[in-house]
Amino acid sequence: SRGGRASRPPRSETVLTPLGEVIELETTPRGARMLRGPRLQKKGFFLRAETAFEMTENLGGVPGYWDENTAEMSHGEGFLAVFRAMFREPGFYVLDEPESALSFTACLHLVALMDELAESGSQVVCATHSPILSSLPGADIIEVDEHGMQRTPWEELQLVTHWRRYLDDPASYLRHLLD
Repeated sequence: SRGGRASRPPRSETVLTPLGEVIELETTPRGARMLRGPRLQKKGFFLRAETAFEMTENLGGVPGYWDENTAEMSHGEGFLAVFRAMFREPGFYVLDEPESALSFTACLHLVALMDELAESGSQVVCATHSPILSSLPGADIIEVDEHGMQRTPWEELQLVTHWRRYLDDPASYLRHLLD
């Protein structure tokens, strides 16, 4: 899928991916109710980093999306404008690497928006490489690695331990990459 709102038909051709053909997602009971019924009653949003730029160009100003002209903003500001507009109501939200365009501070803003969604009863599924986004209090974190999928406390995530080690001693990482 290329991303968009749950209540609107896709505006472009659906692209199948190998992962999309085999993955099965389960929702909470409330999340499942948000996805059932007539299309216009469905609540939610899907952002995929690979197609986000195309989506922001095609959907800005379309009723039910966002009013801002994201072409006049930085990439990160545009992403945040989209998130603020799409996260207005409880729903089922799928975010695939939403941090791709975001600065450190913008990631913190996204954590706050995700927290507001959770507090409203929404279900958020977020695939991320960001230790900031994965630090959302109360999140059910599932780490995916070469051994499969397992629930992992934030402080034990590989991405958190690698970032900590890098920030403590960048030279120990860079010596393997730089002459």
